[in-house]
Amino acid sequence: MSGLTAPWVVEIAIRLAVALGFGATVGLERSYHGRPAGFRTHALVCLASAALMLVTVYEAQWFRPTSDLVRASIDPTRMAQGIMTGIGFLGAGVIMKDGLSVRGLTTAASIWITAGIGILVGIGFYVPAALTTGFTLGALGGFRWIERRMPTQSYAHLSVRFEPGRALSQTDLVHLVTEHGFETADVTHWYRRLDGMEYRVVVHSLDSTAVLRLSDALRARTDVAEFRISPTGD
Repeated sequence: MSGLTAPWVVEIAIRLAVALGFGATVGLERSYHGRPAGFRTHALVCLASAALMLVTVYEAQWFRPTSDLVRASIDPTRMAQGIMTGIGFLGAGVIMKDGLSVRGLTTAASIWITAGIGILVGIGFYVPAALTTGFTLGALGGFRWIERRMPTQSYAHLSVRFEPGRALSQTDLVHLVTEHGFETADVTHWYRRLDGMEYRVVVHSLDSTAVLRLSDALRARTDVAEFRISPTGD
C-alpha cells in the first residue's frame, strides 16, 4: 500500500472515523430541525473531506518523483482538485427541487465521496479507500436506520382560505393550528373581497401525525373554502 505501515493505517482509520462522527453530529442538529441537508449528508461530506486530505498528508508515501526538478515543478494534488471540481457539477445535477422539498442532496454527497475513493485508489491508497468505502456504507445504511428513529421536527407550509365574511382572526387560526400539535411562524395574509381571507403559515411539529389531524380538522370546518399543507424535506 505504497509504504504505509500498520501504525499509519490505525491513524488513518481514526481520522476517518472522527470525521464521520463530527460530520454526523452537525447533521443531527440539521435533521432535528427538519433541514434537507441533514444527518447522512453532513457525515458524507465531512468524511470525503478527510479522505481527500489524506492525499496531501501522506503525499510522500505515494508520490516519488524521479528528480528534484520534477518534485519542484509538479503538484500532484492539482489533479485531485480538478477531479473534485468536475464532480461538483455532476453532483449538482442530481439535486432537484420538488415543490417545497429538496431531493438528491445525499446522492450528491455520495457521488462526491465516491470520487474521493477513486482518487485514493488511483494513488495506491487501497486500505484508506477500503476504510472510506466501509464508513460510507455505514453512513448510508446504518445512519438511515438512526435517522428514521430519531425525533425530528417536520416542517410544512400551510395555506388556508376562508369563505368571504367567515374568516378566523389570526389569533384564532394560530390557536387552531397549535391545538393540533404544531408551532407556527411567519404568518402572512392575503385578502380579496370576492375570495375571502387567505392565511399562509410555516408550521412545524415533532408529531408525525399532526398533519393528518390538522387536515381532518380543516376539512370538517364549513368556513374553510380550501387549504393546502405542503411538507418540506429531503
